[in-house]
Amino acid sequence: MLSAPLVIFTAFAYLVLLFAIAWYADRRAAAGRSIISSPWVYALSIAVYATAWTYFGSVGRAAVDGIWFLPIYLGPTLAMILGWVVIRKMIRIARTYRITSVADFIASRYGKSPLIAGLVTLITVVGIVPYIALQLKAISSGYAMMTTSPDETSLVDVSWWQDSTLYLALALAGFIMLFGTRHLDMTERHEGMVAAIAFESLVKLVAFLAVGLFVVYG
Repeated sequence: MLSAPLVIFTAFAYLVLLFAIAWYADRRAAAGRSIISSPWVYALSIAVYATAWTYFGSVGRAAVDGIWFLPIYLGPTLAMILGWVVIRKMIRIARTYRITSVADFIASRYGKSPLIAGLVTLITVVGIVPYIALQLKAISSGYAMMTTSPDETSLVDVSWWQDSTLYLALALAGFIMLFGTRHLDMTERHEGMVAAIAFESLVKLVAFLAVGLFVVYG
């Protein structure tokens, strides 16, 4: 069990590091020296697919079903075989029509119908809010496991202002507003956001490999 202040400090330091990376990438982009042009950085940024719940779900499924956890990753891996064709076409369409959202993209295929755009937006919100809540719950559960001994229960009722998940959500929302949604322009590449996601994906990859090596050889 780790002390709560240590975990909070480490998490805060990590968020500050992500902010610093995003700020540095934006500064480099403004100076005409992009750091995300590398295919390695782009590939790592796509790994945003692997969310916090991916690790919880993968480990749990591997513990219960063994090798059958692999289909979770097999599908996206096979999809990316043709991903470069699909993504290139989507980027070309988005640039041509200056599309900045999934709703606009789908609506543009049906005569730019406002009704379809609104329906897609509604479906997206309904679908993504529970998923975001699941990610926050995974992070909160991870914090509880690191700061609570196994013989103690982690389901302790606390006031809303004492819930660490609230402040985590606010910090993430601030990060998105600063480096992701300041300008809704198709010509903007959000270089700070991409760089931060790529770095985070690298951290996840190292952590995943470390856990795997520990389980196999530890």
